[in-house]
Amino acid sequence: MLNKKNFYINGEWIKPNSSEEITVVDPATEENCAVITLGDKIDVDKAVKAAKNAYESWAFSSKEDRIGLLEKLYENYKKRWADIAKAITLEMGAPKDFASKLQAGTGASHIKSFIRYLKNFEFEKPLGEHAPNQRLIYEPKGVCALITPWNWPMNQVCLKVMPAMAAGCTMVLKPSELAPLSSMILAEIVDEVKFPKGVFNLVNGDGATTGDALTSHPDINMISFTGSTRAGALISQNAAKDFKRVSLELGGKGANIIFKDADPEAIERGAFRCFRNSGQSCNAPTRMLVEKSMYNEAIERLKKYTENFEVGDPKKEGEHIGPVISENQFKKIQALIQKGIDEGAKLVAGGTGKPDGLDKGYFVKPTVFADVNNNMEVARTEIFGPVLSVIPFDSEEDAIKIANDTTYGLTNYIQSQDHDKVKRVARKLRSGMVDVNGAGIAVDAPFGGFKHSGIGREAGEFGLEEFLEVKAVGGWS
Repeated sequence: MLNKKNFYINGEWIKPNSSEEITVVDPATEENCAVITLGDKIDVDKAVKAAKNAYESWAFSSKEDRIGLLEKLYENYKKRWADIAKAITLEMGAPKDFASKLQAGTGASHIKSFIRYLKNFEFEKPLGEHAPNQRLIYEPKGVCALITPWNWPMNQVCLKVMPAMAAGCTMVLKPSELAPLSSMILAEIVDEVKFPKGVFNLVNGDGATTGDALTSHPDINMISFTGSTRAGALISQNAAKDFKRVSLELGGKGANIIFKDADPEAIERGAFRCFRNSGQSCNAPTRMLVEKSMYNEAIERLKKYTENFEVGDPKKEGEHIGPVISENQFKKIQALIQKGIDEGAKLVAGGTGKPDGLDKGYFVKPTVFADVNNNMEVARTEIFGPVLSVIPFDSEEDAIKIANDTTYGLTNYIQSQDHDKVKRVARKLRSGMVDVNGAGIAVDAPFGGFKHSGIGREAGEFGLEEFLEVKAVGGWS
């Protein structure tokens, strides 16, 4: 259990003003593992004031000073790597090896990447040779509200905190109340590194009270949010009142197009990517579009693969999936699986209920539906669980049409050995990212989507620029 001082404001761990507490639940055991306080308006005001005061000097700190502090943070992060991974396993059920290699690992990768981009970034540069006395100046956007989710806690926190620090912004971080423990370790690291007081502040809380107080606060200049599309819309409404800058990374319903000339591992690889992290990834390929000439073969392979896919205790080593985050999420997934059955989709593997031998914990059976059409709810709703919907298609044009027939546009996938076809299809898919033949998306590639999948891009140089305003100066000499 955490002590009562679980807010980090102005360089100190403090006891919150609010007395409203909630428990953090280990989703593998359904047992309480920590207690946090939900920050109220007074707590948010303290944190924002600290960030606003710190901005006056931090915004004009040298690039070299910021690089030095971020390099120290990276070294200290590596020392706490095991602690971060253990916290992620406890708070959101990520299996031990996955939590270390990928969950904690992506956080480290982003820190290292942003240091590299900061070193090479020009905060002042000429407009061009045609206008030698015209200057562009990149300046930090100001005080930022950073609101992060529970499904990839350290990945998302580092995608926001590190570029904000690199840009010269100050910030208030509100991690998900379901998985706040790893973020509190990061706050300990920031404290150890001795960033100037008020640059980084952490306030725990929920969306309805703490998040609303943050996003509507008049002294917040920018909001960077990752979470549901519904919450993103509400945040945008709050921000519009005084024209706050907004970056939103929201939901997805990725299509994985399997052409008949796909490589031999494409079917199983697609299922694995859907089920990984217990299906709790916004960029998961949850709609598998299969060319009709190989459709029956694909269904048989998926049935065999899924029936042998392991679900188990996240505290043990190995490549398996753990529970989903909460009882509410478990119930939502169960209802959507039942909805798929009721709508007439063919249940190939999995289904409702928990896997055999896992009566305790929010474990979900990896589930595959065949003969899905794109109008069914399982094909349109972001389920956020290990549920795969398989849809047949006739032609390249048909596949593109089905893939784009969604309100989302985060990540789509193409499996084909025909490079010309891959290029044609990739250009026509309405999504911010396209993964071809399992190549993956680089850690510093722009991460973000079209349509209801959000606004803006995270990671790499694009992620750094999200926290910068551009000023044009004429007559510079």
